[in-house]
Amino acid sequence: MTQSKLQSIEARCEDAGLRMTDQRRIIAQTLQDSSDHPDVEQLYSRAVLRDSRISIATVYRTVKLFEEAGILDRVEFKDGKSRYEDAERDHHDHLIDLQTGEIVEFFDSEIEKLQEKISYKFGYKLLGHKLELYGIKLRNKKCSGSNDNN
Repeated sequence: MTQSKLQSIEARCEDAGLRMTDQRRIIAQTLQDSSDHPDVEQLYSRAVLRDSRISIATVYRTVKLFEEAGILDRVEFKDGKSRYEDAERDHHDHLIDLQTGEIVEFFDSEIEKLQEKISYKFGYKLLGHKLELYGIKLRNKKCSGSNDNN
């Protein structure tokens, strides 16, 4: 997440007019520090390390509030869990390892161009998309994938 050039989750919550309690601030900071796609239970286990008084119900309510305010995006992969990521992250796609659950974020300009081309072919202007690839890691295969972030 290239958060240095983006406003923090906590600041965007304040800008959106959300009342920021101490516990909401901790949850926002915990989300900010996450480099993965935590579900509510993972977020809760991380937040209670910062404040043991936070309940899982508070985390559920806060995540829902942040999502409704457009601060967080909910993503759901084949495991059926709702996971969360910063709504202001740069566009990326996901590769999900079905054996380990690892989620790899990537951006590939060739895929982006192909999607535009396909949309145009069918008479559409592409306004957005969501691409999820599911697979298993090949043995003895080093990563040589595209992650050109352009």
